[in-house]
Order: sequence, then structure tokens, then C-alpha cells
Amino acid sequence: MTRSLVRALGLLGLALALAACVTVNIYFPAAKVEKTADEIVGDVYGKEGQERPRPSPSPRSRGTAPP
Repeated sequence: MTRSLVRALGLLGLALALAACVTVNIYFPAAKVEKTADEIVGDVYGKEGQERPRPSPSPRSRGTAPP
């Protein structure tokens, strides 16, 4: 190989290595994330002092055929 080709390949390899080290950071507002998480937990477990209505069983779960 010629010296210029080796140098070009080396520079290309260095450029690719540097490009591979890019990191993307995404920041979420902590207060909004916490509020949303509390809402999801409330939906799943129910609010304190409130009883969640239970869904009625589907016809298949009772062993009957659907109409």
C-alpha cells in the first residue's frame, strides 16, 4: 500500500471512531414526570379511600358462548 492510502484510511478510521462516540441526552422535567407517574399509579391501584369498580366478567370467562 502506498503511504497516502494508509494515511487516508487511518484518518477515515479516526473520523469513524469519533463519530461513534456521540451521545444524545434527553431531559424530562422531573415534576411533570412525577405527576404523571402518580396519576398512573392512582389509575392502577385506585385513589386512597376510593374503591375501584370491578369490571364485569366477559361471557367467555363464565363459560358461555357469546351471543
